[in-house]
Amino acid sequence: MTTGIRVKLSTMMFLEFFIWGAWFVTMGTYLTVTLKATGTQNAGAYATQSLGAIIAPFVIGLIADKYFSAQKILGVLHLLGAASLFYATTIADFDKFYPNILFYMIIYMPTLALVNSVSFKQMKDPSKEFPPIRVFGTAGWIVAGLIIGWLGWEKSGSLVLTFKMAAGASLILGLLSFTLPDTPPVKKGQKTSFGDIIGLDSIGLLKNRSYLTFFLASVAICIPLAFYYNFTNPFLNEVGMTAAAGKQSMGQMSELLFMAAMPLFFVRLGVKKMLAVGMLAWVLRYIFFAYGDVGGNYWMLIAGIVMHGICYDFFFVTGQIYTDNLAGERFKSAAQGFITLATYGVGMLIGSYISGPIVDHWKTSATTHNWQTIWLIPAGIAAVVLIFFLLLFKDKTSMATKPGLDIQEPSAQTEI
Repeated sequence: MTTGIRVKLSTMMFLEFFIWGAWFVTMGTYLTVTLKATGTQNAGAYATQSLGAIIAPFVIGLIADKYFSAQKILGVLHLLGAASLFYATTIADFDKFYPNILFYMIIYMPTLALVNSVSFKQMKDPSKEFPPIRVFGTAGWIVAGLIIGWLGWEKSGSLVLTFKMAAGASLILGLLSFTLPDTPPVKKGQKTSFGDIIGLDSIGLLKNRSYLTFFLASVAICIPLAFYYNFTNPFLNEVGMTAAAGKQSMGQMSELLFMAAMPLFFVRLGVKKMLAVGMLAWVLRYIFFAYGDVGGNYWMLIAGIVMHGICYDFFFVTGQIYTDNLAGERFKSAAQGFITLATYGVGMLIGSYISGPIVDHWKTSATTHNWQTIWLIPAGIAAVVLIFFLLLFKDKTSMATKPGLDIQEPSAQTEI
């Protein structure tokens, strides 16, 4: 890979996640303060991410993989996204905002896979070449949060500017995409089944009791995850934290640190303990939020944010590695697609529709909530999932001992 291509791919990855981080973190505060949305409406807006994640495989499987080059689709989607994000700044009520953000997430979520496809196409050894490029994505998310905090848009009530900033970055990435190396469709002329798209070929993994336990725990743990994504920023602003979005970027910083340390933890802990520590961190995070404040317990709020690295890396990244090893070469792509659809699609969707009514129920005035009770609910859910996992997950090795299970393919699939 030439230096020029590496710079372009790194810039692409930076902008991809800068765009998302620029508006997603603070959208809850923008909706509740500026558009006077309820907790249920706020959660519904965040649920569009899950709906986009469910639809994204069909965009990739039916269009990108068969008809058009990935970089061209990436460019078109980001140009449409720029228009959608800018249009969001002109909307004054939630009823009009919702269909627009739903449209945006449907066209944005497929780009997460497209930037990976464009990157991998240029690499001879993705395991070594991809991480230094992917890290720019995390950097993009962090920089977006720091800019919002530095400019004080939360305190000044100017969060509409986050959508304008994201729209500008989306426009730049849309134009840049057309200059990226060509990534032609990999399945041109081939038939694609419904099972191929959602990863049903890997469903045989669920015959393994430990993997079934992990799979169910993964879906269930995404329910409390939705509370974090949907309501952390409104919560922090409501309790009086200054530059909350900027401080939330410490979660991504910790993610980088724990990612670098994961090989050491793998050797010492193994899969079961890694996953369990990740889930325990979810319980502790929400307890810290429940009892934290901007006074003497300010450290609890910061600790709850910083624990994002453990919550995400120890559970989701470990789970991806566990899935990859257990599935073997034949089914690893299908297995990763299936677990992603189940977690960020189904699990997060359920969590969004549960979290909104709970936040509304514990509203104490027009602008305040009983956050202690609210945060103890996802803490309790995470604790139940942790107990379920510890009792039923029996794979105690550092990694699956029989990679590449003998999985029976579905007997009937609908051709698309």
